[in-house]
Amino acid sequence: MKEQLNEIIRQVYNKKNRNLFTFLTGAGISAESGIPTYRGIDGIWIKGTKFHKPEEFGTFKYFKENPEEVWQYSLFRKKMFENAQTNESHHEIVEIENLLQDRFHLITQNIDNLHRRSGIKTIYEIHGNNREIKCSNGCKGIENLPDEIEGKDIDEDLTEKDIELLKCKECGSWMRPNILWFDEYYDEKTNKKFSSLKIAKNSGILFIVGTSGATNLPMAIAESTLRYGGTIVDINTEDNLFTELVKDKKNKIIVRETSTQALKTIREILQTIIAE
Repeated sequence: MKEQLNEIIRQVYNKKNRNLFTFLTGAGISAESGIPTYRGIDGIWIKGTKFHKPEEFGTFKYFKENPEEVWQYSLFRKKMFENAQTNESHHEIVEIENLLQDRFHLITQNIDNLHRRSGIKTIYEIHGNNREIKCSNGCKGIENLPDEIEGKDIDEDLTEKDIELLKCKECGSWMRPNILWFDEYYDEKTNKKFSSLKIAKNSGILFIVGTSGATNLPMAIAESTLRYGGTIVDINTEDNLFTELVKDKKNKIIVRETSTQALKTIREILQTIIAE
């Protein structure tokens, strides 16, 4: 595996066209930081005594009917994210960005802010993020969640001040988290849809790290890289939908190691090539 990686990284590094190194990350990369993966056995959303499947709870429809409940859960996750620490995988990716400079791009499905906290500069958050809010009625742009609103325990209610701050100043509707819900479509403004597809097209290598490919845009990103001759490197601990996508392709490398192990190898290969 290391020889394969060394060969393709060297090829792409020396190419003039379609020579970007792109990393696509998902919940698996934050698992070491103690954040539950989205679709694993711990991926069921629990709120009080109610049990929800993400596909039911994580929708704009559910938010419109139960805004306070959704905000309580969002602020519970805010506290979880803030208490989590960046891990070795996050730090390895920062080192790789420092080596590659403007040839590096990170596309992440994670909303937890850990990549930004680790020091990444070039990042596309295609599922939105937990830092920002927007009017649920669509009348305002994206803005930061007010600093006065703090993370909460799972059974902690919103305060009157929270509710006041979470209402749109123009129309009075509830503000909502700036994230992609299951009944919504990717766009450029919130999800960087077209930017990320353009990056994928120009990527000599797409490293897929800690994600199974269960949503549309990540799969389209991988398909675009393949279509234009790039190589997919599937870094996951088990087979997934990306594995199925590339099973008959020549331009692929399957890596069944932890993200930290694989990223360390990639970083060491790059250091060697750049030092030559």
